[in-house]
Amino acid sequence: MTSGYEALREGSAWIDLSARGKIRVTGEDAARLLHAMTTNNVKELADGAGLYAFFLTDKGRITADANIFRVGEEFLLDTEPETATKVYQHLDKYIIADDAYVTDETADWFEFGIEGPGSAAALERLGFPVPQEDRHILAANSGYVARLAITGTVGFRFWVKEKPVLDLPQATLEEARIVRLENGIPRYGEDISERYLVQETQALHAVHFSKGCYLGQEIVERVRSQGKVHRLLSPIRISGAVPPAPGTKLEANGAAAGEITSAVYSPALNEVVALAYLRAEVLEKSLGGSVQQDGIPEADKMIWRGSR
Repeated sequence: MTSGYEALREGSAWIDLSARGKIRVTGEDAARLLHAMTTNNVKELADGAGLYAFFLTDKGRITADANIFRVGEEFLLDTEPETATKVYQHLDKYIIADDAYVTDETADWFEFGIEGPGSAAALERLGFPVPQEDRHILAANSGYVARLAITGTVGFRFWVKEKPVLDLPQATLEEARIVRLENGIPRYGEDISERYLVQETQALHAVHFSKGCYLGQEIVERVRSQGKVHRLLSPIRISGAVPPAPGTKLEANGAAAGEITSAVYSPALNEVVALAYLRAEVLEKSLGGSVQQDGIPEADKMIWRGSR
């Protein structure tokens, strides 16, 4: 029997994502509210389209992320499980004289993904519509389907009232995490947090630099105008089968080089794949190189591949 991990890499598998946050924003000022609270251009989002965005503090630190979809005159936000309540409270806090309403619908929908290189064919076989563009959303089975993947491969996200019968292998969240890290895709709560600035994550598809004012925009613009950050989130590959713990410090030529945020053993690659914040000067020296864990012999060096 094909494992969920193998199916995600070679075919298609479904993933239970029902714990993820689902927030709806309605009202005439819904677009204005989300535009002012996030880093991306929500005001110009067309019906049926979606985008990825950060929520920032007034100091420019990343407090959450979300996939935001426009459905008619309403907006559906898909968040990490750990940040749903925080995003809901954050938006509700800033509604003052706006005609906008925020509703937490996390418990109202069953959310799942179908991901892998064969996922589009799987949708067609199961009778689901197939969104053709990244983060576009369509009506499906009294709910929605969007082109979106947590693993970094081809994938689709469903929000439905009841779980359908799925004639596909199921991948666990841990199997999905392995594939995600193989593809160098960060997750808020592991690799991105309030410790970091937008540019440090290298996830600049979350930012529209000419959209106008939003909470935290002054810091984002200041960093952009200065043109430099001191650390960058980058994928690295590590010889061996034992993943180092989050927070493991890295060295290069005896000097501090960075810190690991997440790591896992990849059966397909027969080595550890990880994400780490590496010092910018380490990345700038070459397109590939080595760093090592504090106190670990040079023979066990960690090979990094450069930034995404």
